[in-house]
Amino acid sequence: MIQKNSSNISRSGTVKWQSPSNIALIKYWGKHGIQLPHNPSLSITLRESLTTTEIEYEVKQKTDGLSLEFFFEGKPAKDFETRVLNFLSKQLDRYPFLVQAHLKINSSNTFPHSSGIASSASAFSALAMCVLSISEAVTGNKKPEQDFYQDASELGRLGSGSASRSVYGDYVVWGVHPDYPQYSDNYAVAVATSIDPIFNNYHDAILIVSEEKKKTGSSAGHALMERHPFAKARYEQANWNLALMHRVLETGDLDQFIEIVENEALSLHGLMMSSNPGYLLMEHHTMLIIEKIRNFRSETKIPVCFTLDAGPNVHLLYPYQYRQQVLQLINSELLPLCDNNRWIDDGIGNGPVQIS
Repeated sequence: MIQKNSSNISRSGTVKWQSPSNIALIKYWGKHGIQLPHNPSLSITLRESLTTTEIEYEVKQKTDGLSLEFFFEGKPAKDFETRVLNFLSKQLDRYPFLVQAHLKINSSNTFPHSSGIASSASAFSALAMCVLSISEAVTGNKKPEQDFYQDASELGRLGSGSASRSVYGDYVVWGVHPDYPQYSDNYAVAVATSIDPIFNNYHDAILIVSEEKKKTGSSAGHALMERHPFAKARYEQANWNLALMHRVLETGDLDQFIEIVENEALSLHGLMMSSNPGYLLMEHHTMLIIEKIRNFRSETKIPVCFTLDAGPNVHLLYPYQYRQQVLQLINSELLPLCDNNRWIDDGIGNGPVQIS
């Protein structure tokens, strides 16, 4: 039953959070236990690729069990409704008010979902923020800000591993690393290093090669790592690259930044192709865009680079000072390779925002 610790308790109301996606520079691929990573990851929180989630809640007097309705961009989304119901039903011990709750959830994205732009990261981080806000409202127990965000990161992780990172802005790490005792498998934290000014205003042009839903989802891909012949080497590689990336972010070494980021992206897709069964998420235009980015960098000496999430779309990363040259590249050479000439002008963001 609900613990009544305050007269300031609301048994019904509405909460609304907007939470960003993120793009991992050091990739997490492979998990164990209950949504725990086999290797640490490091990401940039995005600014424009957002999920907005609004929950109308009612906490009944009787313990009738959790019930919910889920709408995505105004339409019922039964598949995701089932996923969210299963997810929240596993959190009843931690958030006992849910056993008395009915939730009407309305969610929308500023970007294509299930196409490899970490839509589950923004979706489950926004959902986690809403659940914690409702918990505070119905119990009257307001958490200190640091505890609130840590709990949201852990709750989001249970729905989608990458959601743990979307709870924070800028550069974020999730996963244990032997050199950094402050990092945890249970939740994400801000990267444990100072950041050179060159990385403070990094931009990410997300080139939409395809808006179609991925043929192989990330959960299936993670599962294939359990028997992958290169799994051990991959986890060692990720730990090594994470330590290198800390030094890169601190010193502003753009050449090594490019080397690590592109190596991580191609390693991720190499693991997919060499799984059993193997599969390919890159498309022909993905490869052409990568080639054009590398040619542009070689010819102009402008430090642009690419990364990929688990999908065909390409993230073109660059320092803000080169924006005009990069925009010219996008408009003249890359847009014809994008689905309906679509791209997202994104960059580093500050993290979730509560709207109501």
